Amino acid sequence: MPRGHKSKLRAQEKQLQTQGEAKACRDGQATAKEVPKAERDSSAASQSQPKAESSSTPKASQKATPSAKLILSSSSSKSDESSHDENEPGMPKEHPFLHQDMIARRAMVLLQHLLHNYNLKQLTTKEEMLKVITKKYEDDFPEILRKASEKLEDAFAVEVREVNSSQPSYNLISKLKLPNNGRIRAGRGLPKTSFLMSVLGIIFIQGNCASEEEIWKILKKKRIYPGKKHRIFGEPRKLMTHYLVKLKYLEYRQVANSDPPSYEFLWGPQAHAETSKMKVLEYLAKINKTTPRAISILYEEALKDQQKRAEARDEDNTDTTDQSTEGSPEKSPAASPTPVDT
Repeated sequence: MPRGHKSKLRAQEKQLQTQGEAKACRDGQATAKEVPKAERDSSAASQSQPKAESSSTPKASQKATPSAKLILSSSSSKSDESSHDENEPGMPKEHPFLHQDMIARRAMVLLQHLLHNYNLKQLTTKEEMLKVITKKYEDDFPEILRKASEKLEDAFAVEVREVNSSQPSYNLISKLKLPNNGRIRAGRGLPKTSFLMSVLGIIFIQGNCASEEEIWKILKKKRIYPGKKHRIFGEPRKLMTHYLVKLKYLEYRQVANSDPPSYEFLWGPQAHAETSKMKVLEYLAKINKTTPRAISILYEEALKDQQKRAEARDEDNTDTTDQSTEGSPEKSPAASPTPVDT
């Protein structure tokens, strides 16, 4: 291979590596797009299975996924499969850096498709997912699914979970037991779990009690405004002060002796029952690309909270054992979260 061609190839490798690193840094930042547009892109990707392999990137992969403002970003890398001629003498069939970049793009396309089906209350079959990522990347399916799952977990606090093993199908499952699998209200929509986890995190950081003013001050930095409908979370003030309070995930009370009246938020009993300070801290640390231990004061408090919970469980187990030896009365089924009016 001529020396000039080798130098050009090395320059392309370095450029691709730089683009990959830059994209990794952008993965924790925000770029929200309108949900209907993303759904159309995802739907088109799922319904069309090309008869022959195309060398260009699907249009859906170039669109930003609908997401919470701080969490996801689509790749803005301008590298494209068509930018390299696979038949060029001396050129590898697919460069490793280009391959990884395309896997990241396919993960974003798959993420869109999973969100699209979630919004329609439909399961996503493995067969559908393989069509979406195209046959060329079938061998990379486990990695593509893993990347898409991680981004969805960060953005929406949901898990991609297999729900039907006979015909492999997947659904997005809310990490908290919110009604309608995280939608809060009946009908279509995207999960509100990440919003709740973020608010619980703000309350924790503010000393387990946060003024309404302080919460909105922080949320406004994420472009979430009271009274203004958000494309993912709806009207956030109503979501906080009505739905999440009614469901007992948040407690909303007037500050004592405040004149004019001011209000503050605390964790509600349902939040204490379904999550913990450590889980919330782990979630916040993950989306901010750090570790819980890096926030030492909060980490110590979360550890103490874990210890108290463990001690409380031990006491409950002891009481249950004592009652069983004496003949305990029949237990009633656990109450489900309060349903939300639609």
